[in-house]
Amino acid sequence: MTAAATAFWDKIAPKYAAHPVKDIAAYQATLDHTRSYLKPGDRVLEIGCGTGSTAIDLAPAVADYVATDVSGKMVEIGREKCWDSGLQNLSFQRAAADQGVLPEGPFDAVLAFNALHLLDDLDVGLAEMHDRLAPGGLLISKTVCIGGAFSPFRPIIAAMQLINKAPQVLFLTADKLRARIEAAGFEITDVQDFNNSAKRPYFVARKR
Repeated sequence: MTAAATAFWDKIAPKYAAHPVKDIAAYQATLDHTRSYLKPGDRVLEIGCGTGSTAIDLAPAVADYVATDVSGKMVEIGREKCWDSGLQNLSFQRAAADQGVLPEGPFDAVLAFNALHLLDDLDVGLAEMHDRLAPGGLLISKTVCIGGAFSPFRPIIAAMQLINKAPQVLFLTADKLRARIEAAGFEITDVQDFNNSAKRPYFVARKR
């Protein structure tokens, strides 16, 4: 991820940490369904963990949970929240998902919630996640998909980027995202829509 993108996320980290979840029912459904795939002995890697709320919720379900984010400020807040929670099996690391610096595997599951559309190079990122997984391991993702030839979001986001109010975004569709996950060596085994919108598909994909 570029220095500008990292600076963007560092800048908004305090506000991001204080911002409440907009759709708490969809968020909770996402957590519950994800938790159903996790086992007590699992080792889990999270991509784009933000300030750690999801990590703190899911870490008690597994043996070891490593949460990563490109923003050092996000990671700092996550570590503070982890300290306050008393969790001993959760750690935070600053790492981009598409630059060859992810923690060493093998992991039983890689989680990427609202993160894949923010990667500089999605295909490289997916390859790195595939590489970090144990044979048969799971990639569990929920991704903003606002692509399409006539997406109304393109000019809006472009205008926001000009005033540093939005990061780089990949304009994906659910079908194109699915194809790229499969091309990276995964078999998609579960598809959900917890937000009642095709713009945030939830995929469970098993490493082939």
